[in-house]
Amino acid sequence: MDRSTVPGAGRRAAAALAALVAAVALCAGDLLAGDYPFGSRTRGVNDLGNQYVPLHAHLWDLLHGRADGGLLVNWQSGYGSSFLPDFGTYLSSPFAPLVALFPRDRIDLAVYVITVLKIASAAAAMAWLLPRLRPGRWWAAGLLGASYALCGWTLAADYNPMWLDGLIALPLLCLTGEWALAGRRRVLGVLVVALAWSANFYTAYMATLGAGLVLLLRLLLAAPPRRQALAAAGRAVLTVVLGMGLAAPLLTVVYLGTRHAYPGRLARFHPAPAENLLARLLPATYDYSSPALYVGTTALLLALALPFHRAVPGRVRAGWTALVLAVTLSLQWAPTSLAWHAFAVPQGSSYRQSFVLCGLLVIAAWHALSYGPPGLPALGAAGSLLALAVAAASRTNLVHAHTWPVLLLGVAGALTGLVLLRRSGQRGRLAVLAVLVLLGAQAGESAASAAVASGLRLKHLDDYAPWGERQRLQAAAIARADGWPRYRTDPGREQTVANDPLAVGGQGAAYYSSLTSDVLSRTLTALGGGWTSGGRGVQSLDNAVTDVLFSVGARVHSPPDPHQTHLPEDTAAPTVTRRDVPPLVTVRTHPDEAPYGSSPYRNQELLLGSRVYTVPPITVRGDDAAPAPGRRVGPGNALTGPTISARCPAGTQVYLAAPRFSGTARLAGGTASAAPFHYDHGRALAAMEPLGRAPASGRIRIDLVPDRPGRVPPGAVGCLDTARLRTAAARLKTTGATSVTVSDNTVRAQLRPGSRGLAVLAAPRIAGWRCAAGDGPARPARQYHGLIAVPLDGTETSLTCTFHPPGLRLGTAVGLASLAALLLLTAATAVRRRRAPTPAPTTPPAPRERVTAAP
Repeated sequence: MDRSTVPGAGRRAAAALAALVAAVALCAGDLLAGDYPFGSRTRGVNDLGNQYVPLHAHLWDLLHGRADGGLLVNWQSGYGSSFLPDFGTYLSSPFAPLVALFPRDRIDLAVYVITVLKIASAAAAMAWLLPRLRPGRWWAAGLLGASYALCGWTLAADYNPMWLDGLIALPLLCLTGEWALAGRRRVLGVLVVALAWSANFYTAYMATLGAGLVLLLRLLLAAPPRRQALAAAGRAVLTVVLGMGLAAPLLTVVYLGTRHAYPGRLARFHPAPAENLLARLLPATYDYSSPALYVGTTALLLALALPFHRAVPGRVRAGWTALVLAVTLSLQWAPTSLAWHAFAVPQGSSYRQSFVLCGLLVIAAWHALSYGPPGLPALGAAGSLLALAVAAASRTNLVHAHTWPVLLLGVAGALTGLVLLRRSGQRGRLAVLAVLVLLGAQAGESAASAAVASGLRLKHLDDYAPWGERQRLQAAAIARADGWPRYRTDPGREQTVANDPLAVGGQGAAYYSSLTSDVLSRTLTALGGGWTSGGRGVQSLDNAVTDVLFSVGARVHSPPDPHQTHLPEDTAAPTVTRRDVPPLVTVRTHPDEAPYGSSPYRNQELLLGSRVYTVPPITVRGDDAAPAPGRRVGPGNALTGPTISARCPAGTQVYLAAPRFSGTARLAGGTASAAPFHYDHGRALAAMEPLGRAPASGRIRIDLVPDRPGRVPPGAVGCLDTARLRTAAARLKTTGATSVTVSDNTVRAQLRPGSRGLAVLAAPRIAGWRCAAGDGPARPARQYHGLIAVPLDGTETSLTCTFHPPGLRLGTAVGLASLAALLLLTAATAVRRRRAPTPAPTTPPAPRERVTAAP
């Protein structure tokens, strides 16, 4: 037998080749684009810089024992949030702990290295799978494994590092299906499923569906007796169920975390035009709203040639072609798109399952090549189909000037390599030249496509600078001011990324996650806070009253981020303001249970228990209309710009709460710079902002500069009496806890003798908190205007609150049951095999065309 088809050595060589080509091509693309770490251009687009890098930084802190909190509670974000759901969604990949090997200030490099390793691993996994489906040349498996790992979905979505675990999972789950067909390696198969679902359940779900379709087709092509087919399908289903059961401790926590998360905005599915879909098959294209189906010109030509390749059995040609077409159509139909996305319309791209179709295209290409290179008629038919696709795609705006040279070089390299390969008989120097041409074409067009995708992505998405001097100064200022848990240190309103507390330290309100709790988002919004990302990116609130309410004793003020504002870099160090605040646990003797209203000023007073604001009537001038309940303002409504006039007590702190106003506001005659407000319908809500002190006359005028149409509500201006606030804070401090200790998921407080009423812990009352007063039993915590509360009758002198993520106990029970079932099944199988008589050796009949490879 040709050593190129030997399962052991051949697969190892194929996996190594695929990983090498994928890693080199990806890094070459970033080098061409000048991206970090090879150039000055940031890779931190969208959620990568805003969410995932800070979460990996928090994981670094956890692994090094430097985080506030632990695996169950993150005390740095959102004034205390459940961390295990975030861990299971973003950080549970076996690659994630590698961040611990890098310096803290090179966290961006750590995430990049992990990204490259994941893509290389996906290439190796596919290269390992392909010879198992059908024997073939090791270099061909390596070539197509790299094609899969460098598909358009990867190049478009590599800023979502946790999704790349699904890219690895698909070939591994297909391999698990092969083991189920052969009745082998049950334990390993269950562990593979558990690992895939634990690493990233979202893309693992899609990969499991794809692997199930592959297994179904394999059964149809092999056509075994019904009993054998049902047994194989049963083994596969049992493997998936047991594997998911082992992953249940994370899965149940994540599931219930999403149930308690802020719902965000609703999205609707819109199928991509057919010409856009065809355009995404080509190299060097990019679009956020269509499926990225590029797999390399060689793999695409082979997949298109499969139906016409007469050396391939007709059933194989028809089966794989039909599966590819069926999955392609499923991407474009709303009900099947919903099924692919776990029956939840994604808030973003509607084609997150595209990597499954890319995998099927590569498997189809493998079947075309493993039977020998297609002849000229098949290649001619494939070339004609490609030409038709290019003609249709050329009418779209997805095909750019740089697409054409990359496409022409890819087509020339693929056709040249395939023709040379066929003429060489896959042997000799001509065959070596053909392989080198194919590998070069694949690596070159993928590197160029990666560079193009990177550049176009920066034009369409927001971006964030990697760790630099700004973050170093912020982290240093926070470390000097930190006094946790005596008080919180907020990284400040002038954020660098939406997860600043995770990136630079401190214990702030800011928090951005798909699992941001509903109670946190609604509570801070009621108090005047702002948000982005449809309510899931909660922002810090620069307000003296909320600082008292949440025990923020130090607040960092940084200059605006030059990367976001495109202003000259301000080298001034951040400043820190300090405030004498109550402890984390306070006591409300006469709690007011009235619900929140529409005024954030009155809501703050309700939670504080004291009147500290004057909310005067306002007059808005310079707008065209004044419909109830507020005044419309917008760019171009008046020549001089809209203004707000009101009267405040002299010396009071003036605030403006206009959540649906976008632009800047400035107190006339004040020394403070204009305060920014950002409102975008359904995407962002503007936070309350301080504007300065009211003059001795009490007359104030606020000049507005809108950048889009918006609205100013009737009670937009609040005048804070800071003396009253100090009195209220002193009262809460006098009656509050004498000491507070905080561990991962437990808060303990010593109360003053005779404390009566309601003990309030300055943390959002997310699901999972249980509290005990004194020696009493632990009960689910009450909620006081969104915060954790415990009734007191005057006899308790201590308070203990403990957090357990909802679903953890259930998931652990399911995981243990699955483990027990797996052990019992393994033991029963071992006993049955030991008791079975050894069959006498026989000479097997000559096999007909086989669909599965020899073990």
